[in-house]
Amino acid sequence: MSTATTDLSDAHGSRVRHCAPVFRDFGGRIAFSGQIVTLEAFEDNTRVRELLEMSGEGRVLVIDGGGSLNCAMVGGNLGVLAEQNGWTGILVNGCVRDTAELNDCNVGIKALAAHPRKTEKRGLGDTGVFVSFAGVTFAPGDWLYADADGVIVSSTKLD
Repeated sequence: MSTATTDLSDAHGSRVRHCAPVFRDFGGRIAFSGQIVTLEAFEDNTRVRELLEMSGEGRVLVIDGGGSLNCAMVGGNLGVLAEQNGWTGILVNGCVRDTAELNDCNVGIKALAAHPRKTEKRGLGDTGVFVSFAGVTFAPGDWLYADADGVIVSSTKLD
């Protein structure tokens, strides 16, 4: 079966949750999918780096940055880390920066916008928690599917 979000949405109906269409594409890969790792961190990307330094094993990092448009949670260096360590994608409820560098990374990256300012480094953030944004609640271990048509989430892997 196709992993296109439109096909998965049609085939699985109420088993999928649809994100509001608020995200822009920034990574070199437009379509991506994988099991979710969650992070809640506001204007501090210290924990983002810690997670992306770990083996991604084809997973997707979902970052709830509180929808902040004041600074970037992911930049070029973190995009390279994600690619090197086997993360398939990153979804950010917030901003990214170094967009040209992110576009060169073979990782799917969706975020609200781009912003040139970096975050503060306070070591804050909670991993493995339920986060809610774009009309969807993301649970650790859920499955995320993303492409040019949008983002959908399922509690189980879709075939």
